Amino acid sequence: MTGEDTFPAVEVLDGKPQKLSLKREVGLVGAVSLVAGTMIGSGIFMSPQFVLVNIGSPGGSLVVWAACGLLAMLGSLCYAELGTVIRESGGEYIYILRTSGPVLAFILIFSSVIFVRPASVAGISLSFAEYALAPFYQDCPCPQLVVKSVAAAGIVVTAIVNCLNVRFAMSMQVFFMVAKVLALSVIIIGGVMLLVRGETGSFEDSFNGTNLGINPIGIAFYQGLWSYDGWNNLNYVTEELKRPEVNLPRAVMIAIPMVTMLYLLVNVSYLAAMTPRELMLSSAVAVTWGNKVLGSWGWVMSIAAALSAFGSLNGTFFSGGRVCFVAAREGHMPDILAMAHVNRLTPSPALIFTTAISLLVLIPGDFQSIVNFFSLVLLYNHSVWASLPQDQET
Repeated sequence: MTGEDTFPAVEVLDGKPQKLSLKREVGLVGAVSLVAGTMIGSGIFMSPQFVLVNIGSPGGSLVVWAACGLLAMLGSLCYAELGTVIRESGGEYIYILRTSGPVLAFILIFSSVIFVRPASVAGISLSFAEYALAPFYQDCPCPQLVVKSVAAAGIVVTAIVNCLNVRFAMSMQVFFMVAKVLALSVIIIGGVMLLVRGETGSFEDSFNGTNLGINPIGIAFYQGLWSYDGWNNLNYVTEELKRPEVNLPRAVMIAIPMVTMLYLLVNVSYLAAMTPRELMLSSAVAVTWGNKVLGSWGWVMSIAAALSAFGSLNGTFFSGGRVCFVAAREGHMPDILAMAHVNRLTPSPALIFTTAISLLVLIPGDFQSIVNFFSLVLLYNHSVWASLPQDQET
């Protein structure tokens, strides 16, 4: 990429500096797809066993999933209010910048760009790779080098798509969201059929063995909240959202309750098809469910889970690149990251930078450690923001 291929972060018109803004090309359908399509990713196919292992009982695990959905809903409503008042892209970074000053905003964006976003991208890409390779390694574990190579290829492909065209990236997001909802609907319908046939053993004394310690409950919530990551994605692209004062609250009110209900029903289906012990021992819950319920067609669930993870990866990239772009535009990152392609108007330098950091995080990490690290850093960021005084003038 040369200097001729990009617009600078600030243009001078009539003697006054004007910040570069991206085009408003995201409507209500695209907004719902960006939120729900990013949330429904690898988590619901990989996290249920970790939630159950830590909380210890089927009933407790369902309570954790519902509580995580409630937290996501409450957080999204707060963000929707902020997004309709401060109509700028960047999410919590721009809100802290406008209310609490540049120092705290810089601390937040540094941890977000260097740790949170790359960890999220790396974790999703690993789950995509594991499910994409599952049909080829049915009788043995897949080599880690192969898994990470496929994960790296997924990251690079997603980066290229987002660098090329905004509308194409959003069309992909809508397509993958529809595919995800269909895949989860298949799991739910299968679970309903099992329950009708009397497969209710997992729900007898469903709270027996629940771990009430702070540590297991905390880890269970970490794993559950990973599956809800993306509830705040729309606030990162507010400037590209058509009629944000209308579509922002509408999108989150449609997307998050829908995702929460899907997650609860899918977990019920998993427990109808497997005993709690089988679920905890499964390395890929959706694949195990597919093999037990769909028989020889069980491999379809591997493909569905891989497509789901790839769609979530696309949504994470779409919003993550904008956060880096806005931070650079405000002077908290190198100026080159605030440039956009002259024809496509995509924040290509920011997307390339996010790709490079994500690949570095991918090299030493495994899925569970990346999820725990991501959840811990994200929780710390939000707790710091929650402790700030909110009565300052914007």
